[in-house]
Amino acid sequence: MDSDHRPETASDEMLVEQYLADTIGANGRAALAALVDRWSGPVFAWARHFLRDRDQALDLSQDCLIRMIESLPRYQARGKFGAWLFTIVHNRCRSVARPRAWNRDPEVDADAIAPEGSGVEEKFEDAESLRRCLAAIDSALEPRERAALWLRAYEELSVDEITRILRVEEPSGARGVLQTARRKLRSELLRRAGKEVGHD
Repeated sequence: MDSDHRPETASDEMLVEQYLADTIGANGRAALAALVDRWSGPVFAWARHFLRDRDQALDLSQDCLIRMIESLPRYQARGKFGAWLFTIVHNRCRSVARPRAWNRDPEVDADAIAPEGSGVEEKFEDAESLRRCLAAIDSALEPRERAALWLRAYEELSVDEITRILRVEEPSGARGVLQTARRKLRSELLRRAGKEVGHD
């Protein structure tokens, strides 16, 4: 088998094509298994980030993977597969999340949420600083602002893609949401830094 068509090395789009071409055959099952295996971790991390509850996130992530499978026949490869899947997760999280679900979960794995060297996290040198940043995000930002910052830093999506995924209707699109999020985050980080200095 050509290396580009092996499940472990094929692109997401190629796996979708292989599955849809042979949904009940061995090749299709292998492609689907590879797709689920590849995305089960990120989907759980996304759900955990939104819901702040491990058990609830686990249940919802399994539901999202089932919805992903059911929706594959309607998938159109016009953008990143991850962005399409994130839309499914985001919509499900919005439907079940309550305001109190956004309280900080101290067990959240910061590395699973925001990989090193991306977006805001470039300014921080160690895991403790990153945890402080995430705590500030949880404290200062609204759910849509958190989602926009996540998509920009974690998925490295364009402003236009984020605007579409989050259905931002304001004229400035996601750019305005991101600017507001960054301004509020800077203010919160400065406030926290001032409190720490005052306690020294």
